[in-house]
Amino acid sequence: MVKPIIYGAIGGGVGVAIIVVVLFVLPHSSQQYGLSVDSRTEMVMGVGNVVRVYVQNTGSSQVTNIKIDYGTTSDNLPALDPGQKIMFSPPSGTKMVTVTDDQGDKVVKPISDSM
Repeated sequence: MVKPIIYGAIGGGVGVAIIVVVLFVLPHSSQQYGLSVDSRTEMVMGVGNVVRVYVQNTGSSQVTNIKIDYGTTSDNLPALDPGQKIMFSPPSGTKMVTVTDDQGDKVVKPISDSM
């Protein structure tokens, strides 16, 4: 009578351990390709307002041929590795930025003022 209870407790413990490993230890799946764009105007002491655009790869694979379009001019970046973040300085007066890549991502953001 005691053996079935012991075997049940062991089996339950193993089940809980498997669930913990799956939920907390194994990496979570993310999108293969993704871009995050943070665009804003910042006040820099001694310089004045500076427009900055930060582009980050939020996917699990490298993105290629990234174009950062400011309307009148643009910057290009050949590749961006997963998690990598790059800062760009568009011309002053830029109000909107559009970022695209060869993997089909497209992000359009207004340039926001810092407080």
